[in-house]
Amino acid sequence: MTSRDEILQRVRAALGPQRADAHAIADAAAALLADPASTRPELPAASRIDSFIERVTSPKVAATAQRIGSLAELPAAVGAYLQTHGLGRGIALQPHPVLQALDWSGFELHEGVAPDEIAAVGIARWGIAESGSLVFHSGADSPVLANFLPLHHIVLLRAADIVDYLEDYAALVAGQPMPRNVNLITGASGTTDIEGSLVLGAHGPRALHIVVLDDAA
Repeated sequence: MTSRDEILQRVRAALGPQRADAHAIADAAAALLADPASTRPELPAASRIDSFIERVTSPKVAATAQRIGSLAELPAAVGAYLQTHGLGRGIALQPHPVLQALDWSGFELHEGVAPDEIAAVGIARWGIAESGSLVFHSGADSPVLANFLPLHHIVLLRAADIVDYLEDYAALVAGQPMPRNVNLITGASGTTDIEGSLVLGAHGPRALHIVVLDDAA
């Protein structure tokens, strides 16, 4: 008998002969699903969009956000962000038709996202107000590395694509073909592994800026 087998044998002995009642587990799960509002946290603001922005700009999420009224305003918003942070005019643009159709004259567009990319502009499929998370589905127009390689990630999110809770997103995609990769990203990349101090940019962008598009068109 190996040491592993001996440990597992002791664990089984400590648990005893009783097994969990499958019917009891199912009943408990059904009770939770019967009244989801009782288990959901309250959103911090009256509106879904305000709740999302409040979450993403909170110290725990450590992102920034702004709102624009039309899609045509996005290049100017990106330019202002780059200027504020002294980043020049170079950006890697996600190959999404919505972004590609905009006027990016005056910018230095990079093909693909380099490992040392300073700034990249992307578009999220959904936002989750509960946690301030962004949802990205991988695909030909949404490469996964674009979400992790740039130092500054600037993300467009339509206000109409913000949902209240994580399970609302799950309900939207239920029964649909799923991509090979789904990324739920909440704020800038950070870690407190070293002496409990927050370090941003540990395994992804150091800064996340979300541009919320109010226009539903």
